[in-house]
Amino acid sequence: MLRVGDLQRSINFYTQVLGMKLLRTNERPEQKYSLAFVGYGNNPDHAELELTYNHGVDHYEMGTAYGHIALGVPDAAAACERIRAAGGTITREAGPVKGGNTVIAFVQDPDGYKIELIQRESAT
Repeated sequence: MLRVGDLQRSINFYTQVLGMKLLRTNERPEQKYSLAFVGYGNNPDHAELELTYNHGVDHYEMGTAYGHIALGVPDAAAACERIRAAGGTITREAGPVKGGNTVIAFVQDPDGYKIELIQRESAT
């Protein structure tokens, strides 16, 4: 679950920039929060990411415990180009991880969350 400052902005990023699907939403006006679930497919076959908007809160401190989300992609460089073309922010271009051969890249969502793209030949 990620707490986000603007739910629609985050939905747009994860669907339009990263190519996920909006799976479902849930409004909780009495509890003052809204949820959106995004992913490349439905549970249990695919992981889902829960985006939580707490009404009236437009930003959060990242904290020291959070690192990043990791997504497998078939071609990290091509993914970076698609993300850049869609208006996304690339914070590390595709290339081998230090001391290894695995190709990775990093992007950042509108709330500042880091997302690692890991090149996997069998990623879909």
